[in-house]
Amino acid sequence: MTQRITLKLATSLDGRIATASGESRWITGPDARRQVHALRAEHQAVLVGVETVIADDPALTVRLGDFTGMQPHRVVLDSRLRTPLTSVLVATAHDTPTLILTTAPSDAREGSNERLTDAGVTVIEAREQDGRVDPTSAVSALREQGMDHILIEGGGRVAASFLRAGLVDAVEWFRAPILLGAEGRPAVGGLGLDVLADAPRFRRTGLAELGEDLWERYERG
Repeated sequence: MTQRITLKLATSLDGRIATASGESRWITGPDARRQVHALRAEHQAVLVGVETVIADDPALTVRLGDFTGMQPHRVVLDSRLRTPLTSVLVATAHDTPTLILTTAPSDAREGSNERLTDAGVTVIEAREQDGRVDPTSAVSALREQGMDHILIEGGGRVAASFLRAGLVDAVEWFRAPILLGAEGRPAVGGLGLDVLADAPRFRRTGLAELGEDLWERYERG
């Protein structure tokens, strides 16, 4: 199967995913959120960073009334194993496959490993890059587990790391008609760009209205 990595963004008009205090539920409306569930159903894995887990405690499952397929694997990039044992992801790991990719060596995470694996979580060691999980290593690890179609759902630093690595094939952008300002949390973290020619470039392939929101679709240019 051909590898395909999609970045999903749900933002304000000015590209923010939360207010300065971290409030994010709900920026987009019910029609947009329903489409996100449909996107999850098309992927083998839904990936987030541990900061998203701590801030939002998401379930990352497909919740559509007529859905009868397999739930995608939930994947967390968690370099220091900070995923709370009380999180929804860990609490439901026996029901829905859940993986944590970490850079912590096995001898430093023995106790955490045992608690997480007892809860049904699979813990996989990946390479480190600047103190975080290296995105290329993460993709390789998931491919070894049979996952080629990956949906990235946040947060901003995770999105930026995959974009910097040139791994994002498509962007699904849901944009709400509100403005959060510079204090809001950006959908994409720093890319370290000095010249425009180095910017990741995409071409728009679709544009639709979902209630009051816009759904923009992009493919890598």
